[in-house]
Amino acid sequence: MANRFVDKLRGYGQLSPDVVDALAQATSRPRKFAAKHDLIREGDRPGPVFVMLEGWAYRYKILPSGTRQVLAYLMPGDCCDLNIGLLAEMDHSIQTITPALVAMVGRGEMDALMDGHRGIAKAMYMAQLVDESIMRAWITSMGRRASIERVAHLMCELYLRARNIGIASEEAFALPLSQLLLADSLGMTAVHLNRVLKELRVAGAMTLARGSLVITNPNKLIQIAGFDENYLHRRLRDAA
Repeated sequence: MANRFVDKLRGYGQLSPDVVDALAQATSRPRKFAAKHDLIREGDRPGPVFVMLEGWAYRYKILPSGTRQVLAYLMPGDCCDLNIGLLAEMDHSIQTITPALVAMVGRGEMDALMDGHRGIAKAMYMAQLVDESIMRAWITSMGRRASIERVAHLMCELYLRARNIGIASEEAFALPLSQLLLADSLGMTAVHLNRVLKELRVAGAMTLARGSLVITNPNKLIQIAGFDENYLHRRLRDAA
């Protein structure tokens, strides 16, 4: 069975056969989790490094008012919180969106892997740099992009990430995100988001319906979003 975590790290550089074997062994005992299961909660003591092998998850915070802010989406191949073990407690929560297969690599084992294999350390740090680039893009969207630009930008990002790991076709992929979840990641109400999605559909750029994203005109969506793919190292126009 393919290991999307290994495949993702291979995208950041050459990995020797012994490195691939070490990564496969470290993630060889995954656990199954149901949808909407908290892998870890804000205030918990940091645990192992979570590696998403199948399914989606997301990072989030709950405000005192009870409102939720989604901070990031985790797809197959992503790992969570490489260095958060340095902190005394979690400052956010991680919950599965779909049923998921998650490997839990102990801190000591991960440290040994990175200390013993320079290729693993380099690939892991590259993956973390891309995660930080995504976070900066989200901050920019929340602070400066108009609503339609913000939605279009996130759709471009999610499509490219899905295409990179082989779960998106030339123009469509299953997007298991409710409008409420998307709204909480975009700083919008669900009603406002629905209006923006209609604008994008009428413009002929994309359609989001029944858990599927179809990009009908990649160049149009890129233009609306003002999207620059350099922080993901992939090109949406390749799908045109």
